Amino acid sequence: MTIALERPPEATAFLVDPKLRAKQKRARRRREDVVGWSFVGVSTLVVIGLSIFPAGWAFFISQKKWNLLSPAKDVGWKNYQTMINDPEVWDAVKHTLFFTALFVPLSIFMGMLIAVALNQRIKFVGFYRTAIFVPFVASAAATGILAGFVFEPNYGSANDLLRRLGLPSQPWLESPTQAMIVIVIIALWGQVGFCVVVYLAALQDIPQDIVEAALIDGANRRQVFRYVTIPELAPVTVFTAVWQTITALQLFDLVYTTTRGGPVNSTVTLVYYVYKVAFQESRFGYGAAVSYGLFALTMVVTLFMVWYSRRTKIEAF
Repeated sequence: MTIALERPPEATAFLVDPKLRAKQKRARRRREDVVGWSFVGVSTLVVIGLSIFPAGWAFFISQKKWNLLSPAKDVGWKNYQTMINDPEVWDAVKHTLFFTALFVPLSIFMGMLIAVALNQRIKFVGFYRTAIFVPFVASAAATGILAGFVFEPNYGSANDLLRRLGLPSQPWLESPTQAMIVIVIIALWGQVGFCVVVYLAALQDIPQDIVEAALIDGANRRQVFRYVTIPELAPVTVFTAVWQTITALQLFDLVYTTTRGGPVNSTVTLVYYVYKVAFQESRFGYGAAVSYGLFALTMVVTLFMVWYSRRTKIEAF
């Protein structure tokens, strides 16, 4: 005995007519788009208003000579020409690149090693992970103020420790040759936690089958780390390098709270120079031009890293 099941006419039409299926699919997609934009639309407008508009306004005033008091004077591209020939700008570029060259590889190297250590089954591992991440979420301004007390030449705890060890005291932030290195140390203390968290997440995503296969084939732990772990972490390393490079190029708060660009302008970075020119000297047009120069430098470095990751087939982006 067979029972015939009849389809409704609408269902038959839907199965037969491909145009009806496409029409209903487009309608469903439009409804989903409306629901999605209803959630993110306001936030998107706020982000655009706080990023694109200021960027456009900064480009507009970068072609002006303006101190916010007298009427703005149109100077065209003169601010950019002045920037190219300004020795203070190139000194700031040199200081910024010096900081970046030290900070980025050290933060990545230390973050990877600490992440590997905290990926082991040890007691109180949750406490250690929290402790290493706390400096990252702390205010950078507070970190700089605290570091100013630690590295104070006369009464700071850093020199107190050196004296207890029988070593000579150091000028630290008051030395033109040591100040930027000390700022690198302070920045590492605050930023390594980010690298640790990123690498911890990546380490936990490495398939254990690959590690076990390498151990079965006779590889020791060092060889597994070199030939299995590091290649698996390559995309995360590229991403972290880009992120830390952008962070380094935008260094300002630590310089402002520790040295204010001194001693002898040895720690003036590009962002601090923009602050100095715009808000201390009231040369807002020239400051905007230098900020666009910093944007161009950041864009070039970032695009190079993205290009390199794709050229080497590291799927980081």
